[in-house]
Amino acid sequence: MAKKISKRKQALLEKIDKNKIYSLKEAVETVKELKSAKFDETVEIALNLNVDPRHADQMIRSSVVLPHGTGKKVTVAVFAKGAKIDEAKEAGADIIGDDELLAKIQNGQIDFDIVIATPDMMGVLGRVARILGPKGLMPNPKTGTVTQNVAEAVKNAKGGQVNFRTDKKGNIHAGVGKVSFDADKLEENLRTFVHKINKLKPASAKGRYITNAALSLTMSPSIKLDTQELMEIK
Repeated sequence: MAKKISKRKQALLEKIDKNKIYSLKEAVETVKELKSAKFDETVEIALNLNVDPRHADQMIRSSVVLPHGTGKKVTVAVFAKGAKIDEAKEAGADIIGDDELLAKIQNGQIDFDIVIATPDMMGVLGRVARILGPKGLMPNPKTGTVTQNVAEAVKNAKGGQVNFRTDKKGNIHAGVGKVSFDADKLEENLRTFVHKINKLKPASAKGRYITNAALSLTMSPSIKLDTQELMEIK
């Protein structure tokens, strides 16, 4: 039995040409017309890359600071010692990690979005790696969340840093702003994000790098993007 499409979704689908491949500019303009929720929906990009993440050199994991931020209030937890604790506080960290926070994490109480740690604290964090890892919260040097420069890491996290990684099938999914953002700001955020993806193309990845791409809102259908245009963002 075919699943019935709601009136809301049907109305949104009518605003999209499913046979069309949209330029980035067209997609941004269209996605802004798909707002249907009572909250400020996130603009999300989904990419499928022609990489095999089973090979270490083709596992793409990194971060990028979007020029206009994500529009999301980010709660940052920092694990550090001594002077680095003061540095984290001054930079605007919300939570400073200690034994009490570790105990909370072990009990499943996670009330932060990003964890930053100095290298000397990674041994301590190893005790909760099995909890933080699957949630994408374990600090990693590739995303700039394991660092001695705590202040910069906190400011980046608060200022619109997006961490991303390929899943087992080479997909990357990320929020790049809110539907309330001006179209030009959303487009600039998207170009910055895709530029970073292109910079990370592995030398061993052969053939067409970005095989599929789509743009959507939290509660909307997706719009197909022109992958050739995306690959030319250098």
